[in-house]
Amino acid sequence: MEDILGKSVGHYRVTRRLGSGGMGVVYEAEDSKLGRSVALKFLPPDLAQDSQSLERFQREARAASALNHPNICTVFAIEQHERQHFIVMELLEGKTLLQMMGRQPFPVDQVLDLAVQIADALESAHAKGIVHRDIKPANIFVNPRGQVKILDFGLAKIEGLRREGAPGGGEVSQLETLVARDELTVPGTAMGTVSYMSPEQARGQLTDARTDLFSVGTVLYQAATGQLPFAGETSAVVYEAILNRDPLPANQLNSALPADFVRILDKALEKDRNLRYQTATELKTDLFRFKRDHLDSGRKRTGEGDSRGTSPRPAEKSIAVLYFENLSGVKEDEYFRDGITEDIITELSKIKGLNIFPRPTVLAYRDRPVTPQQVGRELNTAYVLGGSLRRAGNRLRINAQLMDARTDFPLWSERYDREMQDVFEVQDEIARKIAEALRITLSPQEQEAIAVKPTENMQAYDLYLRGKSHLRRVTRQDLEFALQMFEGAVALDPDFALPYAGIANVCAQYHYHYEREVKWMERARAAATRAAELRPDLPEVQVAQAWILYAEKHYDDAVRRAREAIGRKRDCEGGYYILGRALFASGRYQDIASVVDAAVEACGDDYNVYVPIMNALSALGKDESARNVRQRRVTALENHLKQVPDDARARAHLAGDYVVLGRQEDAVREVQFAVALRPNDGNLLYNVACVYCNMNRKPEAIDALRRAWDAGLRDADWARRDPDLAMLHGDPEFERLFPETAPGS
Repeated sequence: MEDILGKSVGHYRVTRRLGSGGMGVVYEAEDSKLGRSVALKFLPPDLAQDSQSLERFQREARAASALNHPNICTVFAIEQHERQHFIVMELLEGKTLLQMMGRQPFPVDQVLDLAVQIADALESAHAKGIVHRDIKPANIFVNPRGQVKILDFGLAKIEGLRREGAPGGGEVSQLETLVARDELTVPGTAMGTVSYMSPEQARGQLTDARTDLFSVGTVLYQAATGQLPFAGETSAVVYEAILNRDPLPANQLNSALPADFVRILDKALEKDRNLRYQTATELKTDLFRFKRDHLDSGRKRTGEGDSRGTSPRPAEKSIAVLYFENLSGVKEDEYFRDGITEDIITELSKIKGLNIFPRPTVLAYRDRPVTPQQVGRELNTAYVLGGSLRRAGNRLRINAQLMDARTDFPLWSERYDREMQDVFEVQDEIARKIAEALRITLSPQEQEAIAVKPTENMQAYDLYLRGKSHLRRVTRQDLEFALQMFEGAVALDPDFALPYAGIANVCAQYHYHYEREVKWMERARAAATRAAELRPDLPEVQVAQAWILYAEKHYDDAVRRAREAIGRKRDCEGGYYILGRALFASGRYQDIASVVDAAVEACGDDYNVYVPIMNALSALGKDESARNVRQRRVTALENHLKQVPDDARARAHLAGDYVVLGRQEDAVREVQFAVALRPNDGNLLYNVACVYCNMNRKPEAIDALRRAWDAGLRDADWARRDPDLAMLHGDPEFERLFPETAPGS
């Protein structure tokens, strides 16, 4: 294959070679269309002439692209340029597990963390009928944050595959037929890497999900002990060991391994697949149970925890950053206080040695008189960062204090009395001082990341924070105000990427919810392009791009873009919300159910994130899970309305929850209050219609829905899938407003 470094392949400019393997050469490239870095995996020309190799290469792309999971490497496309076949993939930073492994075992907690992520990824793949069949350390990538990414589905077995979007009974390609029937590999042929094969693979028998679980057991055994369970000088010796010999008990090689974990390894490595773990879910459940019990037993051994002996020992460098107290006394300043606090959380999250609690976890303590010991006891954190700020004209005074949560002893404190324009230097210094107090040495990359300023213009930053505080409310009036703020910010600083992303987000949502006019999408795309030119690394830019794709009904692409944003910043504003909407609109309810815990942990303070979650759980009949999530949403909504009482959309959602909880009078009060605040808002009226449906008041529901339609909310895909509106199906007016989309259209 010719040297393509520095050259363009289609709209990808190749920048460096990353590595090579038996099935391809991988390069880093810049996607000029979307302004992002990607990895390109090329099939060598000699293999491109071999039909089996080409089919395996295409199989890898099709299998991985069918999966959207944070622990599986995302495949964006498979393309061909001048007879060169290549896969466009997510660009990863870090090492493979093979590169990380040596003769020494990993700590038990690290093995557990890896194991849970691998099991979770395989649970998702197996649910779609995809068996990897080549799980090994070289195909497990770990990024600097410890996140696992499973690679290389080239040997995957794919059952029941049908071209996405094709109507039932439609034509499928020859490759799809081969893959669906698994005719690229046949019984009698051993597939995979010898040391990590299951007994059924070694015999060349038919494989299923349990095959992957045996390979996972092999990988975990090696990570936990530093040795392979089945080793030998030749392949024949390894085959014989896999088929006939039991490995040494793992705790003979590593005495630190608890007996319960050894039992998990033994069950995963059962030669009889009927006695092995039957599903990845079963394995994951045992891992979670062990993780819980392991932490408890560790506490009992050390005698640590609270006075009742019920809390495990907190992570050594875990910090809960509390919302700073707003001393100005001006309610309107709270968006600024919240923005500064959340930026400090973001800055500290850039430091690898710190474990920072996500925003929703600490939100419950906002404006509450609590002690560091109380927070430490309730959150099981080692340290608490608190403080206050006062804004007066162009001056800003910030007091910050890092406390030991066990003793209430201050490790570090500082008072800053600066000009407003110095706020980013203050945030930078706070992050550095905390790292210094905890004896963490910042890498050059971390120092550089912390030093990056979003803008030099504090007035532009203030306008951006104002706009951001209104964006999640979604009503027409709030979106128009947010757009005004974002446009004001870029007028002051044309190189400020975040408000450009905000403009793109607002315009896409405005088009989707209120005015289906081309001008809104044109403005959204132009702003997103400018944001990506300035800061392609920002997850907020990817969230805006996901909204544009969603508004254009490119749901799978929207899902991929949202997952990219979450991968870069798990609590990115709006990330899980647009991910859930896109998954729901495409009918992928189970995929939503699989990310509920992660979404609520990262973004549970944003009441919007619960909308697709509740709808999906209801559609799946997961009533108990829906009840639990609903209670968390009620808490989030009630807390939010204490801070923002004029949020009409929040009141409509709270009314819907009150109906389900049997609080009819409270529900009516909230609905009436919401409509009084925004009487002609389509999005709000849609939610009011849902509330009336749940109260079994069909005439009021139809009336509210008609008014919502007149106000511009006309998404039939969402309305027909929404379980809250199920009682309206078949009603002539509902069918007129939201006709059923023809299959394949």
